[in-house]
Amino acid sequence: MGDWIRCFHPAPDAGVRLLCFPHAGGSVVAYHGLSAAVSGRVEPLMVQYPGRQDRFGEPFAAGADEIVDAVLDELPRGPGEAPLALFGHSMGALLAFETARRLEREGQPPVALVLSGRAAPSLPRRTAATRAVRDMDDAELVEEMRKLSGTADELLSSPELLSIFLPPMRADYQIVDDYVYRAGPPLSCPVAVLTGDDDPRVAPEEARAWESETRGGFSCHVLAGGHFFLDGHLPYVADVIAATLPGREAMTAP
Repeated sequence: MGDWIRCFHPAPDAGVRLLCFPHAGGSVVAYHGLSAAVSGRVEPLMVQYPGRQDRFGEPFAAGADEIVDAVLDELPRGPGEAPLALFGHSMGALLAFETARRLEREGQPPVALVLSGRAAPSLPRRTAATRAVRDMDDAELVEEMRKLSGTADELLSSPELLSIFLPPMRADYQIVDDYVYRAGPPLSCPVAVLTGDDDPRVAPEEARAWESETRGGFSCHVLAGGHFFLDGHLPYVADVIAATLPGREAMTAP
């Protein structure tokens, strides 16, 4: 692959590729466990945003459209390529959704879209969230990260590590703050949504509101946990992804 797309667990015979977009501040390593869990059923491809890990020092992406453009420019989409499914968590859910819309407009719709940890974008902004990141100082941003429980306390307590971690987090949060939902035709692919029952930023009914974005079938799965619930449910998440692919019936939450 190139700068934007990585593959931890190649599975070229799986028949479907799964393109995964990480959360705000995240990188491909956040999905290593998910990659292992789904490999074989799909070939997992992970998006690496600029400005972190081996892309440290590169300018951060300026917006969702820039990321979608760059990923689709790099992704092989010619004849003979396996069908594409999409996955995204939190900010990554918005990026996966906009990628699905772009592919639909270009006549290459994904075969499935699985979204996690994000309220439907058609809802009023920040119905259950905090104020814009541009209005937060570093201490407030760290407190926001503590509320979501997705970052180790050791990192949040280290000024040296925060100096590395906060800039990409702030840049990604800015992408979310600047994102503008535009109403459009519903997707043709099935959509599955996952959410934590104790997520302080996404209520179950806000997750279920994604249903209006598809005419291809919908399922919603409410799992135990907060905003970062995925790693505690990887086998089930892998089953949901597999069940959302063509020819399989969507699962019901445990």
